[in-house]
Amino acid sequence: MTAMTSLKPGDIAPSQRRPARWDRWALWGGIAFALAFTFIIWAAAPRLEAFPKLPDEGPAWYYWKLAEPTVASRLSAWGLYLAHQFAAWGLIWYAQNRVKRYTAGLHPVNVIALGVNALFVLLHFVQTHVWYDGLAQDVSIFSSQGSVIVMLVWILLMENNRRGLIFGKRLPIGKRIIQHARKYHGYYFAWAIIYTFWYHPMEATNGHLLGFFYTFLLLLQGSLFLTRIHVNKWWMFVQEITVLAHGTMVAIVQGNNMWPMFLFGFAGIFVITQMHGLGLKAWVKWLLLGVYVGGAALVYSQPLWQGKLWQLAAIPAIDYLAVVVLALLIGAGLWVYDRVRPHRPAENAASA
Repeated sequence: MTAMTSLKPGDIAPSQRRPARWDRWALWGGIAFALAFTFIIWAAAPRLEAFPKLPDEGPAWYYWKLAEPTVASRLSAWGLYLAHQFAAWGLIWYAQNRVKRYTAGLHPVNVIALGVNALFVLLHFVQTHVWYDGLAQDVSIFSSQGSVIVMLVWILLMENNRRGLIFGKRLPIGKRIIQHARKYHGYYFAWAIIYTFWYHPMEATNGHLLGFFYTFLLLLQGSLFLTRIHVNKWWMFVQEITVLAHGTMVAIVQGNNMWPMFLFGFAGIFVITQMHGLGLKAWVKWLLLGVYVGGAALVYSQPLWQGKLWQLAAIPAIDYLAVVVLALLIGAGLWVYDRVRPHRPAENAASA
C-alpha cells in the first residue's frame, strides 16, 4: 500500500509547504509500535506450544497450523482477514477519490488508517492465542510468498522512470503503463500485505518475528498514503531492502544451505537497481558494488557452494523478467479497456 494516485512527490499545494511534519512523527511512532509488538509476540509465544500441529512434510508444507482445525478457527481467521481487507480497500478508495493530494502532515484518513491497522494487529494477536490458525490452513504457502514477490516486482516497475532498472537505465515502458501501475497499486499492495499478515499465526520463530516486523512496516507505509513521508526515497528503500534480511533469515532457519542465493540475490537487485534511486555519489556506488562482488566471491569459493554461481542470477533474473511480464499484462489490460470504451483515452488526454 504505497502512493495510490498518479500525483508525484512534488505535487503539494502551495498552502501546505510548511505544515508540522506529523507524517514523520507517525512514521517513528509506527516503527516503535512495530518493535514493541514484535517483542510482545516473542514474549507470549510459549503459550502457543499447547496447540497441536502435524509433522513437517517438507518445503511445500506449512508447519504452523492446527492438526485439527475447527469451525471457529476458520471463521475467526477468514472473518477478521476479510474485515481488515475491505476496511483497507475502503480507505484507499476514499483517499483516492476524496483527498487526492499530498500533504506534509497527516490527513484525517491517515489517522483512521493507522488506527484500523493497529486494531487488526491486536485482533490477530488475540485470534492466534484463542484459535491459533491463520489462512495457512486452507491455502498454499506459495500463494503467500507469491503475493509479496509480485508486490516487490510492482515496485520495480513503478520506479523504472525515477531510478531506472539496470544500473540507472530505464526500460522503454510506456508512460501510461507506469501511471496505471502507480495509481492502482495500492489495491494490490493492500491485498498482498494483509493476506500475508493473516496467513501466519503470530508465532515467534526468527522467521516469523522478522516477517511480522516487516509486515508491520508495510502496514505503516500503507497507512501513510498521500503524505510526503510515504514517498521519501529512504523510507521507500527500507520497504524493499528488508526482504533481504527476511528471506536470508528464513533460508538459514530451513537449513538447506540456500541462504547465499537469497542474500546475494536481493543484494544483486540492490546494486543493479535500488541504490541508483538514493542519490549516492559515484564512489559510494562503486564501493557497494565492490563489497557485493567481494562477498559473493568469498562465499562461492567455499566447497559447499562451488559450482553454484547460478544462484547469484536466479532472483534478479526472475524479478526482472517478471517486471516485463507485469508491464505487458497492464498494457494488455489497457489495450482491452481502450477497445471496450474507446472514448476514454481522449477524455483523459483532454483533462490532463
